[in-house]
Amino acid sequence: MPSNHSFPDLQPIDESDRTLLSHVHPLDWVNPAPADCYDLVVIGAGTAGLVVAAGAAGLGIGLKVALVERNLMGGDCLNVGCVPSKCVIRSSRAIADIRNAAPFGIHPPENINIDFAAVMQRMRSIRAGISHHDSVERFRALGVDVFLGSAQFVDGKTVVVNGDRLRFKKAVIATGARATRPDVKGLAEAGYLTNETVFSLTDRPKRLAVIGGGPIGCELAQAFHRLGCEVSLFHKNAHLLDREDSDAAEIIQQGFLREGMQLILNCTLESVEKTDTGKTIHYSQDGTTHSLEVDEIFVGAGRSPNVEGLNLEAVGVDYDKRRGVVVNDYLQTTNPQIYAAGDICMNWKYTHAADAAARIVIKNTLFSPFGWGRSKLSNLVMPWVTYTDPEIAHVGLYEAEAHAKGLETETIKVSFSSVDRAIADGEMEGFVKILHQRGSDRILGATIVARHAGEMISEITLAIVTKQGLSALSGVIHPYPTQAEAIKKAADAYRRTLLIPRSRGLLKFLTKLS
Repeated sequence: MPSNHSFPDLQPIDESDRTLLSHVHPLDWVNPAPADCYDLVVIGAGTAGLVVAAGAAGLGIGLKVALVERNLMGGDCLNVGCVPSKCVIRSSRAIADIRNAAPFGIHPPENINIDFAAVMQRMRSIRAGISHHDSVERFRALGVDVFLGSAQFVDGKTVVVNGDRLRFKKAVIATGARATRPDVKGLAEAGYLTNETVFSLTDRPKRLAVIGGGPIGCELAQAFHRLGCEVSLFHKNAHLLDREDSDAAEIIQQGFLREGMQLILNCTLESVEKTDTGKTIHYSQDGTTHSLEVDEIFVGAGRSPNVEGLNLEAVGVDYDKRRGVVVNDYLQTTNPQIYAAGDICMNWKYTHAADAAARIVIKNTLFSPFGWGRSKLSNLVMPWVTYTDPEIAHVGLYEAEAHAKGLETETIKVSFSSVDRAIADGEMEGFVKILHQRGSDRILGATIVARHAGEMISEITLAIVTKQGLSALSGVIHPYPTQAEAIKKAADAYRRTLLIPRSRGLLKFLTKLS
């Protein structure tokens, strides 16, 4: 008989979702008979858990690996995060391109028909189409024992899943995080959406409130606004994306205002009540109370770690309900035989960060006897991208962080208004900003604001990782015309600062000898 695992909450159950479920949580799945002892038991089949399990099992050295998932294989990224959000964002960009086509000599119709249901169906179809990469069958074929159900530690060597006892030498906690619910009176009773439910929409909400002006809130606020929702974006601080470079955040905020989005900043949510015609949000701003009625509320204001139900106390694993499982720089918990990776324990809550951390865990759990040669989380150079339009991509230090480390800095900024390809593309709003150590070409950090900034930041990330400075970037030939040429322009600008009178004199002397 199939194991007694719960049915995942996924809506609507159409052909695409049935395909998805057949891959990531088949209802007829029968958990295997447990091995006598596993080299690794991995709890959670999001990005971190999948990479640990596949990486360890795929080495071909006979390791016994168990992977436990209580909901959907693939975790947030595949099912309710990166993949569906980028599909919806792509549709919203298509709409923006049509609306903004006039300067390119193309006259769009007055009324653009947006088929919201078709947008969401496209997303579900793409999600289902790539879900086989994270499927139970793929991982079984890799030699991983996949258990669908909730895991709980019972002692320092055993996890129980649906009554099955999984003995382990080492375990990895990769249970991820979930959307945080603001403590607002009446919000739960009125009902709200999070990233876990918003992609189940088939009907477009006419009036949509978005709570949270961070990356998730901004990305989806812009996307749904472009898809025809009247979006009101609530943020507790004075500026959107206030953890980002201030110049970059200002470009996004002004862009939102030009697109007609309502921004309600420096506000405090007081209460929410459901009415016959919608949901009314009561909030205070500048000492005055206001009200706004909407049809749906999307909450994108932070993440909470999934630490509940694991019985971590039984195995001496310290955790905090807000910050997650406590780990050291080697991703080792307070129990030396148990490690953690991904959103459950890290400030970097990105898929690529979970992937990188998982690789550290594989090395440190399996190939670092007596602690020799262990890898450190702090050695990672972590880029990230906010997928608004334009995007904000960042890597390395911000100026304030560099100064806190006692580093003197210089900044080079190149506007895309000086880059030929950006001019031709009509995408001149944005910049490349590179922070380097004063008196040196050492790159400390960089921020790029461009429509495809995420595709450009890796060049600078590679330079930081390989300790190549601005002089090396200046010598890299960039195809013309590309927007990435802005990086070379920034590096060339640094080289020009080296032309002090003494060096100019030397150059003049060399020309006489040539």
